Amino acid sequence: MNADVAVENTSAIALWNDPTAPVSARVDALIDAMTLEEKTAQLFGVWVGASDEGGEVAPHQHEMEEPVDLDALLPTGLGQLTRPFGTVPVDPALGALSLARTQARIAATNRFGIPALAHDECLAGFAAWGATAYPVPLSWGATFDPALVREMAEAIGRDMRSVGVHQGLAPVLDVVRDARWGRVEETIGEDPYLVGTIGTAYVQGLESAGIVATLKHFAGYSASRAGRNLAPTSMGPRERADVLLPPFEMAIREGGARSVMNAYTDTDGVPSAADEALLTGLLRDIWGFEGTVVADYFAIAFLKTLHGVAADWADAAGTALRAGIDVELPNVKTYGAPLTEAVADGRVPEALVDRAVRRVLTQKVALGLLDPDWNPLPAALDATDEDDPSALRGRIDLDGPANRALARTLAEQAIVLLSNDGTLPLDRPRRIALIGPNADEPTAVLGCYSFPQHIGVRHPDTPLGIELPTLRETLAAEFPDAEITYARGTGVDDGDLSGLAEATRLAREADVTLVVLGDRAGLFGRGTSGEGCDVATLALPGAQQQLLDALLDVETPVVTMLLAGRPYALGRGVGESAAIVQSFFPGEEGTRAIAGVLAGRVNPSGRLPVSVPRGPGSQPGTYLGAPLAHASEVSSIDPTPAFAFGHGLSYTRFEWTDLAVEAQGAPTDGEFALSLTVCNTGERSGTEVVQLYLHDPVASVVQPVQRLVGYSRLALEPSEARRLRITIPADLASFTGRDGRRVVEPGELELRLSASSADPRLTARVTLTGAERHVDHTRRLHATILQEPTT
Repeated sequence: MNADVAVENTSAIALWNDPTAPVSARVDALIDAMTLEEKTAQLFGVWVGASDEGGEVAPHQHEMEEPVDLDALLPTGLGQLTRPFGTVPVDPALGALSLARTQARIAATNRFGIPALAHDECLAGFAAWGATAYPVPLSWGATFDPALVREMAEAIGRDMRSVGVHQGLAPVLDVVRDARWGRVEETIGEDPYLVGTIGTAYVQGLESAGIVATLKHFAGYSASRAGRNLAPTSMGPRERADVLLPPFEMAIREGGARSVMNAYTDTDGVPSAADEALLTGLLRDIWGFEGTVVADYFAIAFLKTLHGVAADWADAAGTALRAGIDVELPNVKTYGAPLTEAVADGRVPEALVDRAVRRVLTQKVALGLLDPDWNPLPAALDATDEDDPSALRGRIDLDGPANRALARTLAEQAIVLLSNDGTLPLDRPRRIALIGPNADEPTAVLGCYSFPQHIGVRHPDTPLGIELPTLRETLAAEFPDAEITYARGTGVDDGDLSGLAEATRLAREADVTLVVLGDRAGLFGRGTSGEGCDVATLALPGAQQQLLDALLDVETPVVTMLLAGRPYALGRGVGESAAIVQSFFPGEEGTRAIAGVLAGRVNPSGRLPVSVPRGPGSQPGTYLGAPLAHASEVSSIDPTPAFAFGHGLSYTRFEWTDLAVEAQGAPTDGEFALSLTVCNTGERSGTEVVQLYLHDPVASVVQPVQRLVGYSRLALEPSEARRLRITIPADLASFTGRDGRRVVEPGELELRLSASSADPRLTARVTLTGAERHVDHTRRLHATILQEPTT
């Protein structure tokens, strides 16, 4: 069909609206009927905020963009609506109605009746007012429980879908390389296998609910120099291939993610948004990804303004489009008039526009947005709801009992007991001194992408929308017979020392002191953790270390607790605290979970997804280092952590015995089989996390001393034992060789069955035999771990 032929309503349904036709045929017919302007209109979003009155909305005005004229844009169509719920506080039901009315307007205004695809943030829950605030991703990693994370993601996806959202901007699959980076709280941990398995589970849950999961940030964002946000990234191709890329590969191959978001950073001088080898060569040509690549907010414009690889907006648009970015977010800047003009004058081939719009429209067809029975009203509303919008307020509950129960379970499993001299669980203390800047702060459990911290802080007169009990409140409920005295001591980062005298006085009068330290989440310097809140060292913010030291000088036992977004060096606290409880922004149910751990109602089972440093200045550091990255006699800096990756204690004891290896050797295309018995030898039920690490003592390129290749949680009753049978494919020993290809080499290996990266319990020494073997993205990614009861 020629582009200048109007689309007429006839009795025959248009091919692109025919749900019985093949998707490709529908998309091809639609593209053939569209003008250039109509095609480019599908390649950008407009930032909107839903109306709290239920009406249509005007575009959100962002300080980094010029105002958008929606009336002028809509006749040619619109690709995406940016964050309708994550821009201003809005009642969920009225927001759903507002979004539906806006979608109806969009569809009615363009020739083909194409609605927009609506996206929102969902990093630690749907980032909407009144929606459940789950623990942050670093806590997901601490659970070592993909099934639980999948269940959470599915619940998040159902809530998003119920109000008309199609795409979620999560999960973050960046592997932590420097804990000074402010966005550590958004990551899952410092190990690519943990990040990959937990992140893939999140993708599976979100996608199963019908939400398009968006993998970010592809690739290298977390490896920026000195842990600075949006700084250049320096790494070799092997580090990128073996550490940063595997989580994305796994989430695409096994998770079915339908979208990827580029990283802001450049690697060796090439910005990700301009990296055709990454976004097209690897992602699509090798991995076979067929979804959409969306730009991180303003990333295409940054090619001109920050990276200096584009001369003007048209050049930025052409560079990003050629690299493989299909959609510009959050607003139209380069993919509108600059791109259209560049195509018209021959600077950018129209075939690149067609390639991108085909991916966008394929996704819209798959979502049912072009079907004849498409209805802008989401599942949570019906046609009668439009008659009286005021009656809708409070109708939709995005924080129901099932959500809260799930949030609490995840928070409980994510709490890590770092040390304990027997003080915990507390045995009915008479007087508790509760000290610290996070002891009586409701939002201390939230990360920077939670709605209250991300958006709500700009609307101080609006209620939080969710119940956030402070630790002071939950401890009072958990220990009703105890006298709890409270002092703030100091602020999170104000450096105020005036409260130390009162804090130490209360500690002297108490049976036990609970000191609650950590972070305040925020954005771009408004917090101590979060996007743009990078730090120079891993010392506790403000005067918190001075507060801790002052309390340690008192004879009363001190239980040190962290509500934080990153690990911190605790100085004297490591050796002198009676116990240390680490929590990474555990969400709205977090303080109840912590109170349960202190009381013994919850037996802690979390394991560290990131190492806790011994000193504040040993970054960048990770357990996943080569021998030269570890302590040596030729450097005065010892990077050995205070608590290693994978570490976590319990209130019970576990014994690991009877390691059996079926065969000491296997070919490079074969597998090993191991088995061991784990028994709960304590007096209460508990959960052990068996971690499998691979050590390759001799390889053609330098390898990490060890790396995680498998894990399993075992919930055991007292005296209960289970036999673990583990099958380990040789593919797990693969790495990127000198020629850039992934290789499995013959030779000796150690398979370490460990309670943490620093606590091997049983070791199997095996040998790979035969010829060197090359593998690709179709290789086996997992060991098989089966749990069997013992007789």
